[in-house]
Amino acid sequence: MGHGHDHHHGTATGRHKGALIGALSISLVIFAVEVAGALITGSLALLADAGHVLADAGGVALALGATLLAARPASGRRTFGWARAEILAAAVNGLVLAGIGVYVFVEGVRRLIDPADVEAGGMAVFALIGLVGNLIGVALLFRARDASLNMRGAFLEVATDTVTSVGVLIAAGVIALTGFTRADPMVSVLIGVIVVPRALKLLREAIHVLLESAPADIDLDQIRAHITALDHVLDLHDLHVLTVTSGLPVLSAHVVVDDSCFHDGHAPQLLDHLQTCLAGHFDVEHSTFQLEPKGHADHEHPTHT
Repeated sequence: MGHGHDHHHGTATGRHKGALIGALSISLVIFAVEVAGALITGSLALLADAGHVLADAGGVALALGATLLAARPASGRRTFGWARAEILAAAVNGLVLAGIGVYVFVEGVRRLIDPADVEAGGMAVFALIGLVGNLIGVALLFRARDASLNMRGAFLEVATDTVTSVGVLIAAGVIALTGFTRADPMVSVLIGVIVVPRALKLLREAIHVLLESAPADIDLDQIRAHITALDHVLDLHDLHVLTVTSGLPVLSAHVVVDDSCFHDGHAPQLLDHLQTCLAGHFDVEHSTFQLEPKGHADHEHPTHT
């Protein structure tokens, strides 16, 4: 026995499409400005930051594209629509960011060994332009940062761009005051150190969802305790909880109930009670239960546990 649901859900990321479009536009402008600045001033830090911004712009574009796909309705072959596309985009974001971070780190170490001349004044001007743009992007995404995995990824990307812009400004100041040109590759190394752990964290969370692991904020033992404490419930097995996309956990379970429930008409009421319990206590609104009499599990396939 189950409970019907409409699988066409508006995703958490989709509610913040405007913020993503604004952040993407700003990132592309910053990228163009910083590439020009790197060519003019010879700054590796500006070039590294431009590469980071480009990766972030790609990440935001992926998140935006995935949001449009996720809004498409379910079909006979894709019963949850394209909602999982958001998680795939988050995984790609993590991979790209990690790659950029490693490249910047390695190139920064190379420049520490063999430093190049840098024009500090121009470097500071272009870094300041990047900083202002990034601050606007952070403001656009700040309120939506916890709405979904993709929004968190987009916010982290713009936020780390802001930090690295500050670092480039500091390096420009050091070079202007002391002539210490290794400050430029030092900031590049710092950019790599900042980017890689954040990218790996985002990638790990996306893989967690793709492997259909139980959501971190849902305790299966508590769910089991709540359900088995209900009247007429004798046991629970074959319990599965996974996340389709951010904000859309789903649950299925086989619930062993008193035989009387199938004779006195109590089964539909119990099913409603189970649904209410899951939605009220655990924010799981999409759940499917199989109500079965005692002993039915003896006839099920061994993979049902």
